[in-house]
Amino acid sequence: MTPLVSVIMPVKNGSNYIREALDSLLKQGCRLEIIVVDDGSEDNTADIAREYGCVVLSHGSSLGPVVAKNTGLKAATGDYVLFMDHDDRMRPGALKALCSALAEDAQAAAVQAKVRDFKSPDCADATVAVRPEPYYGLFTGAILIRRSAFDIIGPFSTAQTAGEIIDWTDRMQQNGLAVKKIDLVSTDRRVHANNFGRTRRIQELKDYAAILRARLAKTTK
Repeated sequence: MTPLVSVIMPVKNGSNYIREALDSLLKQGCRLEIIVVDDGSEDNTADIAREYGCVVLSHGSSLGPVVAKNTGLKAATGDYVLFMDHDDRMRPGALKALCSALAEDAQAAAVQAKVRDFKSPDCADATVAVRPEPYYGLFTGAILIRRSAFDIIGPFSTAQTAGEIIDWTDRMQQNGLAVKKIDLVSTDRRVHANNFGRTRRIQELKDYAAILRARLAKTTK
């Protein structure tokens, strides 16, 4: 049987773009369960997700994207897990390609594709810039992970509010789990004034610094 992919989408107040993200997923032609974790939205994000047939899990108040990822993981029943931001769009055929690459390599715990930035048409901020070339993405529609990998490394660390990616990568490496890179642009990443990476950049840098200090402490023992 074709593998079931659990797509986990943490979102807060995402009614502006979530339809585009969900449309792009439903066109992939894969077996999906889309889990939308509504992190304290004050708009109709949850209603839109239900309209699309998604599993909707709601936090009463905002707990942040790291906790939201873990909420989605607890509910995921698929063979594979994909994290997707509500404001991005997956390219046609990309998920099938990721599934094939993971199925063909029994040694890989995950496969990682590239993303390409695009400036959101509704963004008038001239200071918002996009990377000119595709690059390997971290989570947003770019990494397909075996669900079993999380049985080994556990959920995301809630010690970070923005730096969970580097912590996840560290734990994958520490447990000898391979991430295979493939030459594929899987997702168009929307860049706008309210991207999480822009609004929480200071916290992200603090989290990265804390993770690197912890890593250094382990290696010097």
